[in-house]
Amino acid sequence: MKFSALLTSAGINVAVCVVCVSLYSILRKQPMNWSVYFGRRLSQESPRRSHSVCFQRFIPSPSWILKAWETPEAEILAVGGLDAVVFLRIILFSLRIFSVAAFMGIFLVLPVNYHGQEMHQDRIQSESLEVFTIGNVKLGSKWLWAHCLALYIISFTACLLLYFEYNSIANMRLAHIRTSLPNPRHFSVLVRAIPWSPEESYSDSLKKVFKKYHGANYLGHQMVYHRGTVQKLLTETWKLCKMLSSDKVRDRLNILQCTLCSSTSDSFRVLSDEPESMNGKSPSREREISSNAKETPAAFVFFKTRYAADIAANVILSTNPMSWVTNYAPEPHDVYWSNLSIPFGQLWLRKIITLLAAIVFMFLFLIPVTFVQGLTQLDQLQYSLPFLRGILKEKYMNQLVTGYLPSVILLLFLYTVPPTMMFFAVIEGSISRSGRKRSACHKILYFTIWNVFFVNILSGSVLRQLDALSTPKEIPTQLARAVPAQATFFMTYVLTSGWASLSSELMQPMVLIWNWFKRVILRQKDDMVPYSFPYHTEVPRVLLLGFIGFIFSVLAPLIVLLLLVYFFLAYLVYRNQILNVYITKYESGGLLWPTVHKTLVFSLVFMQITALCVFGLKNSKSAVSFTIPLVVCTMLFNEYCRQRFYPIFKNTSAQILIEMDQEDERSGRMEQIHQDLQKAYNQITLKSQDLHKPTQLSRPSPTRSDERRIGPERDQGS
Repeated sequence: MKFSALLTSAGINVAVCVVCVSLYSILRKQPMNWSVYFGRRLSQESPRRSHSVCFQRFIPSPSWILKAWETPEAEILAVGGLDAVVFLRIILFSLRIFSVAAFMGIFLVLPVNYHGQEMHQDRIQSESLEVFTIGNVKLGSKWLWAHCLALYIISFTACLLLYFEYNSIANMRLAHIRTSLPNPRHFSVLVRAIPWSPEESYSDSLKKVFKKYHGANYLGHQMVYHRGTVQKLLTETWKLCKMLSSDKVRDRLNILQCTLCSSTSDSFRVLSDEPESMNGKSPSREREISSNAKETPAAFVFFKTRYAADIAANVILSTNPMSWVTNYAPEPHDVYWSNLSIPFGQLWLRKIITLLAAIVFMFLFLIPVTFVQGLTQLDQLQYSLPFLRGILKEKYMNQLVTGYLPSVILLLFLYTVPPTMMFFAVIEGSISRSGRKRSACHKILYFTIWNVFFVNILSGSVLRQLDALSTPKEIPTQLARAVPAQATFFMTYVLTSGWASLSSELMQPMVLIWNWFKRVILRQKDDMVPYSFPYHTEVPRVLLLGFIGFIFSVLAPLIVLLLLVYFFLAYLVYRNQILNVYITKYESGGLLWPTVHKTLVFSLVFMQITALCVFGLKNSKSAVSFTIPLVVCTMLFNEYCRQRFYPIFKNTSAQILIEMDQEDERSGRMEQIHQDLQKAYNQITLKSQDLHKPTQLSRPSPTRSDERRIGPERDQGS
């Protein structure tokens, strides 16, 4: 690929970003779009809306950028929780390490790459991008010490930054646990695989066993029911009553009756408020449904203290590990109820099935990847499709097809991956919504790293030389040649998948179109329900781009400049979205970071191994000998972090739990906590609340900046 093709791709993506950012700064000022761009703040504050026409509403302004930049991390923590802070820390870490990599690459590595061959250099615009990679350095060059030095500096800086980040986030997690409000999940344990007995029910068996082994701390339990058709009727009832309880419809139906809810129109008013069970009452409807429901071999068991619940969750209760299985309970609104009825013995089979399905999906994805790589190789494309030869002779079409189109097509196919992996996570049997998202996040991460990086490397370079792979010894050599050769494709991928995806995240095009459709076509004036941050899609995207950046930071440093722009824009865009758009439905307490740390260390090690293979290909024995200790040291660093910090994310220390229990005893809150536990995991009530309104965690009181008006009037200075 020519350098001019990269400039064409960059120009297109810059133009798209500028247009989208300008449109966003205008659209966010229109009152009808506030539910799209200020969903979180609308759900938590009472706005004073102004529909007056103002000239400033139609002029782009950068005020949202200043607000996103100036907001302190403490406010991000109060608004989005620790998970949001951890996600932004990933981007901040990437900014820091790639700033170092860019400095080393531009001033040390890039000149060596460009002047690696003793040949006449053309104008930079006419140069092939391969002259900026390590592939342009001649065999046995003494200047490869520059690449080795850059590799050492980047690796040691990355490890140092990772240590400080792991330590900081671990301390933030401990502080989050200490200062968190009393939560039912702290006192609850989920018990599954309760053995069936013909003499007594699941509930009686559970009560007998836990009184026997945890008698001093056992408080009570709540069975999980499988209601089938009854639950479907209840769901439809709540949906119908919610629709009929809206102001517009209620005014027209004051004299109508709803046999599903009650006999008078007043029932619409009752059901539009909080359910009775939220006020400590138990409606007869819930008792009737529970009495007719079928118990499943699963239950939530409540304990008097946090420490007792933690002990029960980690102790094997039976000599048969497949029965009386105990786990930490999710938060009440985080429970994925439909998966609790899955027999525990099926889970291992479901995991195998989802693994096989993911592998099949991975092989099916080879088709679009191979097609995309065909577009980057015009000689093969013209040979296979002779009718394109005339079109591809045009300079602009050549640059468009090789520099922009491949990454766009790959990006479109990648949009099918998140919903597919989310479906696999549901089939796998996740018991919580947050667990389902974490499982989908892991699957998407592994899938994208394999298919976007490794498959593109193989299909783009190695498969062209199958005749050279007759012996296994040639595989490392060919891979060492393949990685630098594919740097040009990944530069365009960063531009398209990175820069363009941020424009889409900012604009929210699908949500915006649906909002307009509701208001203009359906004539519905109610605001859209805000949704939670899509960690399962955004975390893999950020980590994948970081992985690509590490691999090519020494081999092809031009890509680092593109990544720096992406991470800087991502820092602003995601802070803005967390502050204004997304709500926090549940909090994992930063459980994402161990996965992030392992992925970043894997990126470091693979960067070092790739560089080692390239040094061997370039016949530089000294560079190879200096790189091997670096790989060993990085692995030892990862093992130290795993021993030092990972237990904090896996379990909660007994010291913290006992101190929190003692504090609640001294303050007199423990009795009220025990009373609230009896209704915390009411399956019917929680289902109804999920339909009635979005759930949120208890948060600290809003900061002074959150008490101002909602909407872009603040941006306009009015």
